[in-house]
Amino acid sequence: MRNTKTSLVPIQRSLLIAGVLLLAFPLLMMGWFHYRRPPRTDTQKQLFSGINYQRIVRNQPRPMMIHVVTIDLNQGNIKPIVTPARRIKSNQTIARTTSEFIQEFAPKLAINASYFQPFYENTPWDYYPRSGDRVGTLGQNISHRQTYGRPSAGWHVICFLEDGRAQIPGTQTCPANTINGVAGSQILVLNGKIQPNTDTRTDTPYSRLAIGVDATGKKLSLVAIDGKQPLYSEGITRHELAKFMQELNTDAALHLDGGGSTTLAINTPSGPQVLNSPVHAKIPTNERPVANHLGFVE
Repeated sequence: MRNTKTSLVPIQRSLLIAGVLLLAFPLLMMGWFHYRRPPRTDTQKQLFSGINYQRIVRNQPRPMMIHVVTIDLNQGNIKPIVTPARRIKSNQTIARTTSEFIQEFAPKLAINASYFQPFYENTPWDYYPRSGDRVGTLGQNISHRQTYGRPSAGWHVICFLEDGRAQIPGTQTCPANTINGVAGSQILVLNGKIQPNTDTRTDTPYSRLAIGVDATGKKLSLVAIDGKQPLYSEGITRHELAKFMQELNTDAALHLDGGGSTTLAINTPSGPQVLNSPVHAKIPTNERPVANHLGFVE
């Protein structure tokens, strides 16, 4: 007679191995995503003519990964582009990741831009929007002279004008001679001065994105700070970000959509490359589909 106990041993061993692999898989996946993050080392390099990049690692007052891109609009033929609306006289766009925006519109570099709705993020598999979904931007946005979204209180704009200058007017509306523009939220710096509009009680470290312009309107600073990643990068407060933008000699700076939306990417011969570490659906290096983007072409 066959020994039933002995025959069960291989089955039990197989089930144990399967169970261990099943439990280890999420850990292995998270390890892989963490491995993909940019290293915590300072670096500086030219990305394209007139576009330079710097990665700054800070450990005080908390771990921070700061990504800075400076763009000289005087050099070459650098021009901004903005995601178009789904239809004219609507605030609706089609959600895309920053890499998908680069693949579709071929800018040299791109960032996510405006706040949007609807949005929710419950689990890695339960979130909205997904790529291709309809979303609505908040504030005034302009793409190739076509305005979409309504100016409204609290949603300030950066405007790219016919004469090639960029302007952050400190208002919710761009001037009539604007070709492209996007809306953010808080004005961080205006006329070279930090704006006293931050409630320190709610100003906590977070992933953040800002854009600044110098007094000539010809030099831009894009700043992305990673967050939500303990020991790697735990984010920055709005007031700290305002001070940093001031240190970059910006005359005016605007806070764009941050959190898991924060993404900075470039176009390379092998395809889009993300320079920071976004966190979408609780997964590091995972890009979030967003409503619109600001890119730069030659």
